[in-house]
Amino acid sequence: MSEETTSIFIPESEHHFPADRFLERELSWLDFNQRVLELAEDESMPLLERVNFLSIFASNLDEFFMVRVASLKRRIATGIAVPSASGLSPQEVLHQIAERTKMLQTRHADLFATTISEQLAEHGIEIVHWSTLSPAEQQELHEYFSAQVFPVLTPLAVDPAHPFPYISGLSLNLAVVLRNPRNQAEHFARVKVPPLLPRFVKVPGETARYVPLEDVIGEFLGELFQGMEVLQHHTFRVTRNEDLEVDEDEGENLLVQLEKELLRRKFGPPVRLEVAEDIDPQVLSLLQRELDIDEHDVYHLPEPLDLKSLSDFAFLPIPELHFEPHQITTNRYLEADEDEAADIFASLREREVLVHHPYESFATSVQAFLEQAAADPQVLAIKQTLYRTSGDSPIVDALIDAAAAGKQVLALVEIKARFDEQNNIGWARKLESAGVHVVYGLVGLKTHCKLSLVIRQEGSQLRRYVHIGTGNYNPKTARFYEDLGLLTSRPEVGEDLTKLFNLLSGYAMEPQYKSILTSPGGIREGLTERIRRETEHHLAGKPARIRFKMNSLVDEKIIDELYLASSQGVPIDILVRGMCALKPGVPGLSETIKVHSVLGRYLEHSRVFYFENAGDPEVFIGSADMMHRNLDRRVETMVRLTQSDHIRELQDLLDLGMGDEISRWELQSSGEWLRQSVSATGEKLVDMQDELMARTLKKKRSR
Repeated sequence: MSEETTSIFIPESEHHFPADRFLERELSWLDFNQRVLELAEDESMPLLERVNFLSIFASNLDEFFMVRVASLKRRIATGIAVPSASGLSPQEVLHQIAERTKMLQTRHADLFATTISEQLAEHGIEIVHWSTLSPAEQQELHEYFSAQVFPVLTPLAVDPAHPFPYISGLSLNLAVVLRNPRNQAEHFARVKVPPLLPRFVKVPGETARYVPLEDVIGEFLGELFQGMEVLQHHTFRVTRNEDLEVDEDEGENLLVQLEKELLRRKFGPPVRLEVAEDIDPQVLSLLQRELDIDEHDVYHLPEPLDLKSLSDFAFLPIPELHFEPHQITTNRYLEADEDEAADIFASLREREVLVHHPYESFATSVQAFLEQAAADPQVLAIKQTLYRTSGDSPIVDALIDAAAAGKQVLALVEIKARFDEQNNIGWARKLESAGVHVVYGLVGLKTHCKLSLVIRQEGSQLRRYVHIGTGNYNPKTARFYEDLGLLTSRPEVGEDLTKLFNLLSGYAMEPQYKSILTSPGGIREGLTERIRRETEHHLAGKPARIRFKMNSLVDEKIIDELYLASSQGVPIDILVRGMCALKPGVPGLSETIKVHSVLGRYLEHSRVFYFENAGDPEVFIGSADMMHRNLDRRVETMVRLTQSDHIRELQDLLDLGMGDEISRWELQSSGEWLRQSVSATGEKLVDMQDELMARTLKKKRSR
């Protein structure tokens, strides 16, 4: 699915690149999570924001093990243990992951146990141990335990009549050793910490003091095992393989098959065992044996385990411990008059609108666009992709309202969106029952593109209105994901999306597009052709430059194309949030490539692809990162921007992200990321996201 282009030929003989030219992608991901941890370590950050970054680090690591580590183990188990592009075998990668992760998790736990917990206490927020409570406080918590916790607990014994219980992934558990006073026999039992109860229990009183729930349960285990002696107990936590494998070529209905696979997900093999650092060796040996987990997959950590739960504190309403709030605004071209709502369709007939979230509101742009389309009697049809959305989605409600009003409504729901599968199955069924035409895209491909197409009757003609974005149609995440979206009535964009939706919902041969690039295939081809064209321009003495902003850069073919352009002298800037397998600054290979990473209060999520093109810049935004899955195994879309003010805006965005005045990380040719947070004169560097908010407000006032 590609744009028609004329390829520039570059001889294969020029590809004499060193074999060690790629960084290991999995270790690069750990580098990214280390950057998150460094934000938590940054003393200039507001305290509860540091707590939030601690929670994000833990949550990120859980998903990394559930998916990436699980995938490596599966490849080894099935004999597909070929080396990665970095030259490391899966076994070597796993070994290095274990070493790095143990160091990072220990650093993470120590940061909380010392610095962060102490600073929280200074602000009246204390996480305390049972032994520090007064007898009166212990009594009140005993009453809480008896009334709210005890009835929910289910002690599970392990003996010949009771097999070792199934330990669900990411659950927090107590391993309990008991002794029968009658015969002195010792026994093992497991108690699961209830996940639906507050993880940190507030100590009664006016102060903000909290005890971990597992501590409270541990104090009263004798009430669960009456008549037995509780000898010891230890906390532990298991991470399991939770990636899904669905064979879409089977005849079974995809929805039904996915639901069955979701049930099987709960029983994936363990990939990590986290244990309290003082765990008894015999108890640990039993857990390893019963869970069939190797020593190098065991992580000894100070308690409390599962610091993802620190999110309970991260959002406490204490303004002085948070970032100063940004003033989110409506895009200046979508503002309403005093007496009536903005007419988005009228605005888009005058000009295209580029929205930048969360600096500019999602609710008054993309959401309002779809809500107006649903309510407008002149709108005949709406076609929409849904990859992830929120639990109370106004987008879904708008589609249902449109169908109820008799409009043709098509929703392409990606029910295989990782960890949102169950939610999306629910949305698919809700939409179907409301009369929306629901489809699931193309067999074997995830539909990841972010598209809305509205067809409106205007006099004797039909006009198509479009939104193409870099982020999901999720009003909740739009508040803290940085994304771009184009709202337009440009005829060729509407025609291209009509062709694409027909391909996704029906039967069609691969069409040619005028204004978009699509995957699989077309984005790779389109970007490759443009990278090579920049080389031709540079060699001809014309202005040439390549600038990419994305989440991940790990596709070896795209990286080699960038290496080839750099070896010919083309200046290249890469602004990447997460993984990067490219080595910048290597003599003869990538001397002209700079790689920066920016992390902050918002999740940098937009994708921008800029080509200088001999002084006539080509700029694309879209849904695809430079990863194999995005380029070859997903339906993705990029749209070319044509308005000069939009091109200038994204030039400014890239100038800022690659500039020396902002706080950032710079990737070295060794693979090390160096943080730059102060200038050469010792002054604190500018926060990129604060600067963008200031520029957005200034731009709005200058209209």
